[in-house]
Amino acid sequence: MDLGISGRRAAVAAATSGLGLESARALAAEGVQVAICGRTTERVEAAAADIGNGCVPIVADVSSPEGAAGFVDDAAAALGGVDILVPNAGGPPPGTFESTPVDAYPDALDLNLMSVVAMCKAAVPAMRDRGWGRVVAITSVSVRQPIGTLILSNTARAGATAFLKTLALELADDGVTVNSVQPGLHATGRTEALYGDALAQMRTGAASDFGAIVAFLCSEHARFTTGVHLPVDGGSYVGLQ
Repeated sequence: MDLGISGRRAAVAAATSGLGLESARALAAEGVQVAICGRTTERVEAAAADIGNGCVPIVADVSSPEGAAGFVDDAAAALGGVDILVPNAGGPPPGTFESTPVDAYPDALDLNLMSVVAMCKAAVPAMRDRGWGRVVAITSVSVRQPIGTLILSNTARAGATAFLKTLALELADDGVTVNSVQPGLHATGRTEALYGDALAQMRTGAASDFGAIVAFLCSEHARFTTGVHLPVDGGSYVGLQ
């Protein structure tokens, strides 16, 4: 299926590995000009070479609003604009209510909430002016079904989801769609670090399958799909909504 986005320009955050990398790879395969970021030159250049298709590597740390906005600005300068934004970041440390101090929350909120806000602030106004844009954020299925050992991630990503839903409503008549994709367990370095050998007994997906869903939500076919927060988890989430 031709997604109708060849020649569009995408900024994919935190895309040196895992779900971000596979999302960038799926977009590049559709003829999208992609810029990615990572925190070290070596890793981001290696990932860009792996993606190919002229992928632009940018060194940036999106764990702060300033770093997140800076990545989008640099991507727009390198590509001549950003039509597609994929906000993404690694997760904060695991922990429970009892084990997590209050002063751990601000960094988690910067990483998984304020970075999303900052990237959208940097990218969306120009999308709106052009009358075309896609925002597809990578969050977590824990927004629907909190994971007991990930209280920081649960809290911050829930806030990001509320922000994205509100933004989608504001942009619904402007040709700009705003959605998020909520991964369950996929075979990535983070899930392996969190679950270790137990991951082999869990239902896990391929990161490339996740990337294909991100690319579809960026497509022309998905132009009337906005404000959606889509679980991609192999059916692990059992709620009705």
